[in-house]
Amino acid sequence: MSKQLTVYTDGAARGNPGPGGYGVILQWGEAYKELAQGYRRTTNNRMELLAVIVALQQLTREGLNITIYSDSQYVVNAVEKGWLKNWVKTNFKGKKNTDLWMRYYQLAGKHNIRFCWVKGHANNPYNNRCDILATQAADSGQWLIDEGFEQSERNL
Repeated sequence: MSKQLTVYTDGAARGNPGPGGYGVILQWGEAYKELAQGYRRTTNNRMELLAVIVALQQLTREGLNITIYSDSQYVVNAVEKGWLKNWVKTNFKGKKNTDLWMRYYQLAGKHNIRFCWVKGHANNPYNNRCDILATQAADSGQWLIDEGFEQSERNL
C-alpha cells in the first residue's frame, strides 16, 4: 500500500473572532474520512491551523508522505516559506497562535509534509466540501472552547 496521504482542510469563523469551525478530509487510497468541529469563540486563522493539527492527530503511524491542500495562505506560507522555522528560533516573539503552531510543529516532525495552496470557493470539490463542514460546525451551536484563544483574550 502506498504511504501517500492526501489531506484537505478548511477553517471558518463567523466574525473574527466569533464562533468558528474546521473541516477536514483525509484520503488514503480508497479510504476516506471527514472530520469537523465547532468552537464558540475563535478566529479564522486558528481554525485553518487547527484543521491541519486535527488531521495529523488522526495518524497512527509515522513517516508518512502527506500532501495537505489548504486555502489558507497563512498556514501554507508559514510552512512552505520557512516562516515557522524562524518563529521557533525566536520563541514566537510577537506572533499569534503560538499554542497551535507548537502543536503543529511537534506533529509535523513525524512526517514528510508538503502544503499546496488552493483557491477557496473555487472548483476544487474537496476544498469546497471542507468549507461546508467548517461552516456547518461554526453554525452548529455544538461548540467546544478554544482555550488557547480565550486565554489569550483574557490576558489582553
